[in-house]
Amino acid sequence: MRTLILLLLLIGVALPAQEQAIKPAAATLEAYQLAKAPAPSGLVLKTGDRLAICGDSITEQKMYSRIMETYLAACVPQLEISVRQYGWSGETAPGFLSRMTNDCLRFKPTIATTCYGMNDHGYRPYEPAIGERYRKSSTAIVQAFKGAGSRVIQGSPGCVGTKNQPNWDAAGVEAKNKNLAQLRNLGIEIAAQEGVGFADVFAPMLQAGVDGRAKYGAGFNIAGGDGVHPGWAGSASMAYSFLKAFGLDGQVGTLTLDLDSGKATASDGHEVVSAKPGEATVKSQRYPFCATGDIAKDNNIRSLMTLVPFNQDLNRLMLVAKGGNGQRYKVTWGAESKMYTAGQLAAGVNLAADFPANPFGDAFAKVDAAVAAKQAYETKQIKQIFHDLASGRYKTVDEVKDPEMKALFAARKPDGKFDRDAIAAATEKTRAPLAAAVRAAVVPVTHTIRITAE
Repeated sequence: MRTLILLLLLIGVALPAQEQAIKPAAATLEAYQLAKAPAPSGLVLKTGDRLAICGDSITEQKMYSRIMETYLAACVPQLEISVRQYGWSGETAPGFLSRMTNDCLRFKPTIATTCYGMNDHGYRPYEPAIGERYRKSSTAIVQAFKGAGSRVIQGSPGCVGTKNQPNWDAAGVEAKNKNLAQLRNLGIEIAAQEGVGFADVFAPMLQAGVDGRAKYGAGFNIAGGDGVHPGWAGSASMAYSFLKAFGLDGQVGTLTLDLDSGKATASDGHEVVSAKPGEATVKSQRYPFCATGDIAKDNNIRSLMTLVPFNQDLNRLMLVAKGGNGQRYKVTWGAESKMYTAGQLAAGVNLAADFPANPFGDAFAKVDAAVAAKQAYETKQIKQIFHDLASGRYKTVDEVKDPEMKALFAARKPDGKFDRDAIAAATEKTRAPLAAAVRAAVVPVTHTIRITAE
């Protein structure tokens, strides 16, 4: 019951007044005193938004940011969202504040997510000075984005896990997570004060870690092998929180098939090419989010999908089939088949959840690969070129090994300094085809669904 309550709160379902406070499922989480996180009041994203994903080394891993961008590109392409990630290893909120004008605002984001607090919390128990520093800098970041005309999602930090060091035992980890919980609660206050959105990264991730260990064993570590940098499961939890904070409804599409007449209809983003009793061929511009792998491991996205309602909330490609005389039906989609009752098909089944391997897999992988290549360049663009090169790290052209950076070095002004605007314009010419490749990768997928009575 408590797990259900927590999940309902996270997706913004209204509960009776006495149930409004977060009640974690595990008694071990009750000590964190988690304030109630606000739910989005509707879709926050606007068509054509330019999204900036800002954070520390967890962002620079380009895992949760990659999941977010791939989802936006493949699952809701009609929104035409462009994305940049600004991860910087070791960064704190004050650190990003000091560089955001040069690195981020120059590209005129219309919406931004922040994910700081991990380094701000100092990997120790909470102290008021930690909270004040985090509050002051995080508030200033939000205000700077707002001043530049950008909407903001104030993200909380994630959680930490255990690792093989003396102060990272169970008690030490709990103390650090209580610190991070305080910063999360401060983030809720900042979001309310500034009138911006909030993404609760901490609570679902911490809960998923507890549930994952209960489900898959003590070796399941949602925060990654070093206790800080999550693998794909933890990164998927983070992406889930941010995507939910955008107010996305998760309805990728619905295909409805009349088993008697063979007539079929499809929602926006999907077109029925042909249909007959028990079969429909569809051309889809919108993809389901595709994730495969051993669900018992903490380094893949599918395991996370068993711990938070990712598929239910964000990844619904529904098949509704009515009519027919059978009690049970075999549904074949691609190379896989599943059995359903007539009642289940009439109510609707989620193909995205039930068919991890499906006809979209190859096309989805190409979109994801294009996103990975683009985001990799964004780290080079900001960290290596905007900073290492433009700050004067290299004294002679012979010290520069990368061809692109070597050409930029040779184009210095006569006084040896760099024109940062010129560097930005030059690097954008390299990034532009990488961004175009993401859009080009989202091609229509034609697939066939067959339904036979058993």
